[in-house]
Amino acid sequence: MATTPLLPDSRTESDGSAVVRVLSYNIRSMRDDVRALARVIGACAPDLVLLQEAPRFFRWRKKLARLASESHLVMLSGGATAAGPALLCSLRATVERTEDVLLPLTPGQHRRGFATAVVRFGGARVGVLSCHLSLDRNERYAQGGMLLDRLAGMGVEHVVAGGDLNEGPDGRTFRRLGESLTDCWAAAPRGGEHTWVRNEPHRRIDALFVSEGVDVLGCGVPHGQPGVSERDLAAATDHLPVLAALRVPAA
Repeated sequence: MATTPLLPDSRTESDGSAVVRVLSYNIRSMRDDVRALARVIGACAPDLVLLQEAPRFFRWRKKLARLASESHLVMLSGGATAAGPALLCSLRATVERTEDVLLPLTPGQHRRGFATAVVRFGGARVGVLSCHLSLDRNERYAQGGMLLDRLAGMGVEHVVAGGDLNEGPDGRTFRRLGESLTDCWAAAPRGGEHTWVRNEPHRRIDALFVSEGVDVLGCGVPHGQPGVSERDLAAATDHLPVLAALRVPAA
């Protein structure tokens, strides 16, 4: 397995801009090895974590709080109140506001939602959105439009959105997002590409996107990141995480 060139560490620049490490991860309701999951997240040293398939049922808050604590992070928003997407953050973040959004329910499909927040790092202000889009291609496409509308209504210049899109870059919803936002892996690939590895061929169905003005310093599956073992990646969940380093300009 090829190793990932190390991404820049988090820092605040003299001009007020900030280098922020962002992780997107489908955690399969924490049904696998939670200790391995926490080790992977903690070793990536993220400032923001965009989760999908967070626990939604009995004692879901307690389970998310445990994961956040073992990963040296805190809960930010989401979980059952967003139908699965959730956000964690480091103590470096100053939280302005959070909002959990439930999307229209299509009969016969799973309820979907967005976990959103506006946070600051130094002089940088950024909107954040975690999503898990539908398995149905038509509903998924509509949800992609709702995602873009939600970002546009957050009232911030710079945004990062990501999650499990349930389709690859050749899909029309993925392309729709890429027409308005920058696909971080395509802009600066530094790490593995494929996030769904339990099929052939492997696919990139998990992604991070940013708005214009955010500089992507590198993005990919963190193979070779210190503290991230292939054994833990295999044991933690059925997806692989996406880690990006972003430079967000000062507001």
